[in-house]
Amino acid sequence: MKSMKMVAVAAALVALASSSALATPSTQIWIPSTDVQAYKTVHLGIDNYLRTDRKSDGTRDPNPYDLGLTAGVLPFEKVQLEVGVDYIVNGTTYDNYPLYLNAKLGTPENSLFNNSPALAIGGYNFGTNSNSGSALRTDQNIVYALAAKTLPVVGRLSAGYFTGNDKVLLDENGKKQNDGILLSWDRTISEISDNLWAAVDYQGGNSAMGALSFGVAWSFTKNVSLIVGYDIYNNDKVAGKNTFTTQLDINFP
Repeated sequence: MKSMKMVAVAAALVALASSSALATPSTQIWIPSTDVQAYKTVHLGIDNYLRTDRKSDGTRDPNPYDLGLTAGVLPFEKVQLEVGVDYIVNGTTYDNYPLYLNAKLGTPENSLFNNSPALAIGGYNFGTNSNSGSALRTDQNIVYALAAKTLPVVGRLSAGYFTGNDKVLLDENGKKQNDGILLSWDRTISEISDNLWAAVDYQGGNSAMGALSFGVAWSFTKNVSLIVGYDIYNNDKVAGKNTFTTQLDINFP
């Protein structure tokens, strides 16, 4: 949802073998969603990720922070495009390369034909350091495709696949972990309030990007909402310890 919420996104992780920053398109809690920012809408996202446990030596992995701007740039109802940039820091030497780019092209549900799913293709974590000789590469260059459908009572179900730079998305042994599935469920909890939203999402793989995340959001106004969530990383040797996340989202106008 970084649409109602507008995902996630996501965030910078610990600076280990793989680049560990997430430049966030419109997302659920962690993974991209099929939502796309509306034309002339500018979205500001302020995401914090706080480690919930210490490492075995008693120290903590760094906490990532993400300040992102995303804008809708196509004036069409059935085909929409957003582009974005994020400033991500986590108190490590990766902070020397804090800018990351993302973009997404999508079409909403029912736009292609009656009961058609929402579809999206996009890319994120396009970092500014692609030097093959650097230990601080940030060019994860993740591209993905997603489909989503809202079902009565159940909510919205999304599924897709991603692939990225196999020189950067690695496990702790240097093995390629650059692709995997994307899955999510989200729903407005209208039985309680139309302002309340919940989601669970999953990104596959044992790189810094693999995670199971869940959370809830509250919309204070039409254009201001806050997500509170939790991220369980598939491989804490690369991604670091699990995080508690808060994601403040503001749309202009």
